[in-house]
Amino acid sequence: MKKLFAVLAVVLVSVSSWFVSYQAQASTLNQVRMPSVLAFTTADEKVGEVGNKIDLNNSDVRDFRNFRGFYPDLASKIIQNAPYNNVEDVLNIPGLSESQKNRLQTNMDSFIVTETINVFNEGDDRYNPGVY
Repeated sequence: MKKLFAVLAVVLVSVSSWFVSYQAQASTLNQVRMPSVLAFTTADEKVGEVGNKIDLNNSDVRDFRNFRGFYPDLASKIIQNAPYNNVEDVLNIPGLSESQKNRLQTNMDSFIVTETINVFNEGDDRYNPGVY
């Protein structure tokens, strides 16, 4: 019985020392990841700059869901043809039907164009932002 307690004590000490070491490593890693914090700050600044409008150069496909007839086809076309220099450039997307042009024209005051930033444009995040 004494041997069993001795073995359990050794296992408990080993596990607790590993846990303390793991926490120290995790703390060090969090300090190294400062650029990601800066990325969130940049994203927050961009959201503040845009306000309630849809940024044609940085918004993802889901942002167009509140506009009738945009999601997902027209929204995908808008994203595929970005970046835009001004809001009116969206009317020059090749292959738009007349009804799509009318939808865009009707909602022009809901859009804005800002400089693209990597936080919103890396990978396929504009097509699949990972919100489920």
